[in-house]
Amino acid sequence: MTKKTKTKSLVLEAVHETASDLSRLGFIDKRKMRKFDVLCLDPIPAYDSEKIRALRDHLQLSQSVLAAVLNTSLSTVRKWEIGEKHPSGPSLKLLNLLERKGLEAVL
Repeated sequence: MTKKTKTKSLVLEAVHETASDLSRLGFIDKRKMRKFDVLCLDPIPAYDSEKIRALRDHLQLSQSVLAAVLNTSLSTVRKWEIGEKHPSGPSLKLLNLLERKGLEAVL
């Protein structure tokens, strides 16, 4: 299984591809591979309240359905949309995946 990701440059793309192959073969452990990911891959952008609301509207989802898709609570999604909280960790990655690939990618 290969995953398509956006790299910062062609050189870093080659480095990341080599590291991924070495990791797949067992020469690089998961901890070291995460360091290569951070070095070579573009960071996930932050999501503010407006961007989350726009994404939810674009996907035509209610707050409760988005909460279920992200495996979070309805109150958390509400707080994101009014700006009291900001998504992080897995929720941030899933929001980015929803934005880039659509709902089918996470279901």
